[in-house]
Amino acid sequence: MGSAPTSTDSSELIDELRDLEDLKSAISARQARAAVAFDLAQRAEQADAGVPASERGPGVAAQVALARRESPNRGSRHLGLAKALVTEMPRTMAALESGQLNEWRATLLVKETACLSVEDRAAVDEELAPDAGTFDGAGDKAIVSAAKAAAYRRDPRSVAQRASHAATERTVSLRPAPDTMTYLTALLPVAQGVAVYAALTRTADSVRSGGDSRTRGQIMADTLTERVTGTRGGVSGIDLNLVMTDRTLFQGDSEPARLEGYGIVPSEWARALLVEGQPGSEDQDHRVQDPTEGTESAGRRELKVLLRRLYTAPGSGELLTMDSKARLFPQRLRRFIQIRDHTCRTPYCDAPIRHIDHVIPWHAGGSTHRDNGAGLCEACNHTKENPGWAATSKPGGSADVHMLQVSTPTGHSYQSKAPPLPGQRPTRLGN
Repeated sequence: MGSAPTSTDSSELIDELRDLEDLKSAISARQARAAVAFDLAQRAEQADAGVPASERGPGVAAQVALARRESPNRGSRHLGLAKALVTEMPRTMAALESGQLNEWRATLLVKETACLSVEDRAAVDEELAPDAGTFDGAGDKAIVSAAKAAAYRRDPRSVAQRASHAATERTVSLRPAPDTMTYLTALLPVAQGVAVYAALTRTADSVRSGGDSRTRGQIMADTLTERVTGTRGGVSGIDLNLVMTDRTLFQGDSEPARLEGYGIVPSEWARALLVEGQPGSEDQDHRVQDPTEGTESAGRRELKVLLRRLYTAPGSGELLTMDSKARLFPQRLRRFIQIRDHTCRTPYCDAPIRHIDHVIPWHAGGSTHRDNGAGLCEACNHTKENPGWAATSKPGGSADVHMLQVSTPTGHSYQSKAPPLPGQRPTRLGN
């Protein structure tokens, strides 16, 4: 398909775009059917192996995710969507197969009916009948509103219970934004969220009326930081790990640095954060946590700056560290692996690291060493313990950095490499 010549006629190009969109929807529907069939096949194989019915199914969503080159979290959502469409919502599935709905809109309908019983969900599916053109010309908000209204008419108690349960899912998350910024997001019950926003707004209006030149949004952001951290204009008692080369720090090199929990940052920004004592730079690390070296400290505008040295192997830039005879990773070695891996090392998963785990289990003879250690999120660490899953690691050499290979119960293998550190040239998988 990619080698076919593209038309130069405007009308034909629009027709082609529509045909391709319909094809994408049909492929999504086919993927949903394949995912459900795979789930049934895995459960049948586990039943034949004597696995109790209550314990069948773990690891299926993770395998779906790897096959789709997605994170385990998205794999679980894809499998849940597939089950709902194939087994409970045939009209929505028909609309997806015919191109009248795309995968995202089908997801919206599934999400808004998730609290219903199988019978009520099927009734809402029949009432809305997306394959009959119910949502032609409608936007996403209109689809959500129609699904919510239909769900409430069928089972108002379940919808109310869902709203009540939502308060238990309150949380705070962090994700990178462009230009060394970040999104700090709080999911709160509506009353609490409105109260927090109102308090920040009142403070901003009061400060601006006193002649402060900052914008309203800037004052709200600064106030939030100060009230949460307890430090005016900065961070107190928080360990921020800034990974950078000595050339960037001392010689003004343009090689970017890496801030743990965020990602790549410009070299000038990193030097300002570390050397100039920019607000928020307390307890910073230079390069990475060193399992064998001590620390040096220096005062910068009343901020404590920690320089932690670590040496890399010539050529590859692979981090060097020590071995341990302990079953559990020592704290410094844990921090070393966490900074090396940056995020969960399962292929396609970039969730925050929660566990430092032995790649080859300790009880199977795996050593407590940097090459046999990997940073994983909680879900991936539990998944790899399921029957049929295996992992191996490959230490860095003259051309490679640490590589993790994950094998699934179906015999498929997937690889991931530790992300390159500042000053280290990226390598290709398989090299």
